[in-house]
Amino acid sequence: MKLVVIIGAGAVGKMTVGQELTKITELRLFHNHMAIEPVLELFGYFDGKTVAEIRESIFRNFAASDNYGMIFTYMWAFDHQQDRDYIEHIKSIFEPYGTEFYCVELIAPQEIRLARNATENRAKNKPSKANIEFSSKRIMHEDANYRLVSREGEVPFENYLRLDNSELSAVEAARIIKERFGL
Repeated sequence: MKLVVIIGAGAVGKMTVGQELTKITELRLFHNHMAIEPVLELFGYFDGKTVAEIRESIFRNFAASDNYGMIFTYMWAFDHQQDRDYIEHIKSIFEPYGTEFYCVELIAPQEIRLARNATENRAKNKPSKANIEFSSKRIMHEDANYRLVSREGEVPFENYLRLDNSELSAVEAARIIKERFGL
């Protein structure tokens, strides 16, 4: 099995690149908001404990399955140890099954991400992001309060790719990822 974790700041294109990667591989996409949106809808607010339990159940059951692999998207704040620990935790769920682990970090400047924030695909798949003014303010807040781009050598994984997708389409980025890791 293969596990591809796509990390990056808000609206960098994690989900969209993941969608394109699923089209050219046998990987299945579990983007972060697939656990978040139902909880927001049902509870009326973000309940982190419930989101974590949903993710955990999906990771454990998927890891034990006969599927080819999964793509998971996540916004990793590099200045928070718990985010690093969470990625290691996910990895540890899959390790007993001999899973090959890959990490892709997408980077793009804020102005490009703010433009991507307003796309129809984002609003369709992430209803909580449909209010463009609110979600744009959230992106700016996250950028101001968290370090969402790694420093040289900070990501400790052997199969790691840092990809500036500022000028790449999601199709092009997916193709690069597939070729780099032989997916």
